[in-house]
Amino acid sequence: MAIWLPRLAIERWQHAERSAAGEGLNAPNRSAIVALIEEAAHGPRIAAVDGAALAAGVSPEMRLTDARVLCPTLRAVPGDPGGDLAFLRRLAAWAQRWGPWTALDGHDGLLVDVGGATHLFGGESRLLADARHCLARQGLTARLALAPTAGAAWALAHYGPEGAILPDASLRGPGEDGGMADALACLSVAALRLDDEVLLVLRRLGLKRIGDLARIGRDALRRRFRQPSPELNPLMRLDRLLGRVAEPLLPIELVQPAWVQRRLLEPIRHREALEHVLADLAGDMACELERRGEGARRLELGLWRVDGDVAMRSVELAAATRDPAHIARLFGARLDAIDAGFGIELVRMRAVWAEPLGPGQADLDTRTARRGTTLAECLDRLSVRLGAGAVRRPAVHASHIPERAQAWRAPPMPDPDSQGLSDPPGRPLKLLDNPEKIAVLYATPDGHPHRFRWRGHVHEIARVEGPERIAPEWWREKGSTRLRDYYRIEDSEGRRYWIYRAGLAGDGRGGLPDWFLQALYG
Repeated sequence: MAIWLPRLAIERWQHAERSAAGEGLNAPNRSAIVALIEEAAHGPRIAAVDGAALAAGVSPEMRLTDARVLCPTLRAVPGDPGGDLAFLRRLAAWAQRWGPWTALDGHDGLLVDVGGATHLFGGESRLLADARHCLARQGLTARLALAPTAGAAWALAHYGPEGAILPDASLRGPGEDGGMADALACLSVAALRLDDEVLLVLRRLGLKRIGDLARIGRDALRRRFRQPSPELNPLMRLDRLLGRVAEPLLPIELVQPAWVQRRLLEPIRHREALEHVLADLAGDMACELERRGEGARRLELGLWRVDGDVAMRSVELAAATRDPAHIARLFGARLDAIDAGFGIELVRMRAVWAEPLGPGQADLDTRTARRGTTLAECLDRLSVRLGAGAVRRPAVHASHIPERAQAWRAPPMPDPDSQGLSDPPGRPLKLLDNPEKIAVLYATPDGHPHRFRWRGHVHEIARVEGPERIAPEWWREKGSTRLRDYYRIEDSEGRRYWIYRAGLAGDGRGGLPDWFLQALYG
């Protein structure tokens, strides 16, 4: 079964926006006209659009500048191909409800092996109906198809009628298509998943349908297309489509997260007993993580009460660890608000996020064991005590505008091999919350000021270095946004400032340039 999700990227973004706004999955989409963009050689390009943008004439592969001409109110949002791929992997694991294994099909589709499982759903038609219903409940637009081979299923999902089914009876034996060629003859040659240049050559030769290839001898096609790559060789793709040659697929492997549990002989209600169980459970989790060569980054603790109610607690760690004492201490701080009711009979811990972590050398002499707390452990304790949003660290942001070049992010700890924040030399480390306007008392039209007034004081400029010109982010801002010329200046008393001129005289984007002070040195 082939599952094609043509609007995966935009629908995943819409779902995230509704979740952030506290709306349900089926809530009406009241957002502005939105397009997801990606960086290209000649500037940002449209990667995906919503229905409103499509109705306004904006389409994928269009340059953002051209799209803004058609729709000036278009909201451009950077795409997240990595997040889309991670979501597709999770969806592939979820789709194993319909077959024993699944595989990714590019960046927007899945292949599910449903051989021998269709009768469990009442037949092939009901299987497709169930898959369509389940995907619609997830808010995903999907095109589905069933066929004996992966290539045929892909072709029908992309170029055939919706819900097309090609029964297994059409594939009768090795080397025989048993009618598959006739059933797929009307499809475009693009259904063979060939390179664009090969498709262009085939169309110029008048071969527009799969059936057209059958009317030409294989020897003629073999002489014309000798490439060993399937994307460049129509014969190889045709043989895989018809099942004459096996097509290699890479199934998704489900990696179960590390988990441990304790079933209690008698329900417990007191905190002391629960802390003892928690310490034992943390030790079991440390042993399991060590066996896997991993360290936990996010842990979940579930407590099952006698009455069937479940209390869940989770902690996220700044760095991968499998220290049982640290894990038990973090969860111990989250037990105050738990109501044990008539007692807790099952405690389970899962490492829902783990990273590779090599074995560490313990101290041979316990008397010389280290004292104190590491930075990662300190961040974990502060996050548990103050809340997940209270601990932040500066991180580099993809922007050349100074106030946007850094952002505050939640831990993890930065990679020790990374170089950290990489500001250009000469820039101040700290900026004002908002640039403050200054009055320039004397300035040449295109030069630096000789004297300026800021916060009621007049400053005589003794030294100047610059300018450093920074252009606006035209793909993110309005066309009237002016460029900036930055100067590093020093006044007569030795105080240093970072100022900039917004715009140039006669640039056609406003009147005279404005001057702002954005940072102080030292």
